[in-house]
Amino acid sequence: MKTAKDTKKPEKKAKDFKISANNIFINILIGLLVIFILYMAFSIYVKLTRKEAEVPADFKSRPRSEIIQVEVLNGSGVSGLSEKAADYLRKFKFDVVSKGNYESFDILETIVIDRTGNIANAEAVAKALGVKSKIVQQINNNFLLDVTVIIGKDYYNLEALK
Repeated sequence: MKTAKDTKKPEKKAKDFKISANNIFINILIGLLVIFILYMAFSIYVKLTRKEAEVPADFKSRPRSEIIQVEVLNGSGVSGLSEKAADYLRKFKFDVVSKGNYESFDILETIVIDRTGNIANAEAVAKALGVKSKIVQQINNNFLLDVTVIIGKDYYNLEALK
């Protein structure tokens, strides 16, 4: 004959198992959160302590290169502008090595980006296109070109696209 004690034991074991499973799940979750927090703290530390690549002083005063390699990207959303600008730059003896679309089509003003630290190259491209104000330096030794042009929604002001 079963007593009241016998019927409560299986319930207690099931309840203990649920509590044990919940504890394991919570411990695993806490462990993953600790790892995530440590990773985030490390990445912040690396970003804060990383030194930017220094541009030597002679880069800023260097003369224009004889051959300037240019990338032309369309950031305006109007079809065919990168091709027209590339053809125009080739007439002025610039070596257009790449043309295509920019990652978005919401660029308001055309931007000329100096990739090597020789601002004279970017200024020469900007002058040829008729870009007056937006020259930016983003030096990256991994790029195999001198200047990137991102055509913006002000393309109708550019000499190449009139």
